[in-house]
Amino acid sequence: MKEELLKFIEEKLPGAIPLLLVIRGSHAYGTNIETSDTDFSGVFIQNIDDILGLNYIQQINDSTNDTVIYEVRRFLELLETNNPTILELLNTPEDCILYKHPIFNEILDNKDKFITKTCSKSFGGYAIEQIKKAKGLNKKQNWEKNKVCRKDVLDFVYVIQEDKTIPWKIWCMEKPQYSLEYIKYENKFCGVVNLPHAKDLYAVYHDEVAQLCFSENTSEDDRESNKKYYDEPYNLGYKGLIKVDEGEKFEESNSLRLSSIPKGEKVICNIIYNKDSYSSHCKDFNEYTKWVENRNEQRYVDTTKHGQKIDGKNMMHCMRLITMAKEIGRGEGVIVRREDSEYLISIRRGELDLEELIKKSEEQIKNVDDIFNNSNLPDKVDSNLINELLVKIRRNIYKL
Repeated sequence: MKEELLKFIEEKLPGAIPLLLVIRGSHAYGTNIETSDTDFSGVFIQNIDDILGLNYIQQINDSTNDTVIYEVRRFLELLETNNPTILELLNTPEDCILYKHPIFNEILDNKDKFITKTCSKSFGGYAIEQIKKAKGLNKKQNWEKNKVCRKDVLDFVYVIQEDKTIPWKIWCMEKPQYSLEYIKYENKFCGVVNLPHAKDLYAVYHDEVAQLCFSENTSEDDRESNKKYYDEPYNLGYKGLIKVDEGEKFEESNSLRLSSIPKGEKVICNIIYNKDSYSSHCKDFNEYTKWVENRNEQRYVDTTKHGQKIDGKNMMHCMRLITMAKEIGRGEGVIVRREDSEYLISIRRGELDLEELIKKSEEQIKNVDDIFNNSNLPDKVDSNLINELLVKIRRNIYKL
């Protein structure tokens, strides 16, 4: 993989020099399971022409294998903020380091100087974000069935009846005492017109004779009998509320179909069409469809398997970040490879009560501040150190 990463950097930024290439994520933490992907990260230094010119790039990414590699200046800037991801990168276990340029030792020799009381907020803030993600109130995998099933326009049409609104699909049905349920007002035999000066309000008309003579929900014998009864049955040409077999394309189906209504015909009801809600549904459904196509199947299976509607992987990271913050506050440094990996994996798999774990984690986050307040760590990173390291590294690489 080292050679592939070196080639990736060269293709993205010709002339850039890699300083550090590592395996990151679960393999570095020791929390990887059989289905875990291998993620990569690193640091590079851009060529001098790009630095002096207008082509400076902070980082390069490869979404196909979840790789992110930082330009050395950006890397040091993030270290100054005690960014957890960058501190973990700096403290990668030896067995996860794929390549290291000798000049990078200038940074490694000073790595303890990048640990400050700011870690309380950075690691704690990341942990809080993991809790929010874990609760997943808007996670697509937790969406209720009515949000992920494709609906049509008629699901958003309501009949106005006195001070109530009744779904069209219910209102148009009738249940005779000695008969199966059938549709009293079939869509394709209805005509719709706008009500003047009333947005999204419509009047509905029904071609009763056409339905009696041509409806496929009526037996062939009854249809023929009705045609004879009405002699020469006529059809008013109503287009229906929506196009039959309209398909799923938004452009084909986001409006009601309007019909020309002959004079003298009577309105059967007034309806309101919640077009905004239908548009929102179409957007949600399209997002959900794309999510299903691209989701991490194993993570989805893990979450649905334990059935807690809380993302165990997010909670695993939450507890890891809290524990690391405590270790940092106690002066133990940034410990990436986790001795508590089995416990963390059990969280990911939902083998614990994740709701209780959320409560526990929220309490522990409050304790992190107390630990840091009593620590001997500096308040922040010395910005002069950042500047000195950056200048020294660039001078060395560029031979200045």
